[in-house]
Amino acid sequence: MKAFIGTKIIKATSMTRKAYNDYRGWELPEDEKCLAEEDGFLVEYEDSEHQNHPDHSGYISWSPERVFKDAYRDVDGLPFGHAIEAMKKGKLVARKGWNGNGMYLAIQSGSTITKEQARGGVAKALADSGATKISILPHIDMCSAQGECVIGWVASQTDMLSDDWVII
Repeated sequence: MKAFIGTKIIKATSMTRKAYNDYRGWELPEDEKCLAEEDGFLVEYEDSEHQNHPDHSGYISWSPERVFKDAYRDVDGLPFGHAIEAMKKGKLVARKGWNGNGMYLAIQSGSTITKEQARGGVAKALADSGATKISILPHIDMCSAQGECVIGWVASQTDMLSDDWVII
């Protein structure tokens, strides 16, 4: 079998194996009765197309505690790699304690503009030098609650090595 690593954003709540089966209205299977009080989590995958419980918008399942803790982290204190994965899924991220009220990062998907759309800076210089289309590649921007953005933000070594990233 091939190895995989997970980067899903989920919702979860602590729940024993028996409590999960009771919640679903199921009888605990005979071969699991000795594990009835095993700690674990009810997990909801909100990005699933399949709803399997009327009280949840996504697909729910149960995970043993050790398996869950090996696969998931609280979104309040992520490493930079997880923050990037969250941005790829459309989330906004920030570091705890950043100076500036409402500062956050977001991924911009990139685009292509025509020579006529180039208004200034590098795009205008490229258009003036003969480029008919200018490709703006995907990049990370830093923005504030006041609507100001730094286009093409670059992480410092400290940013990349910190485990204090949060999804906002």
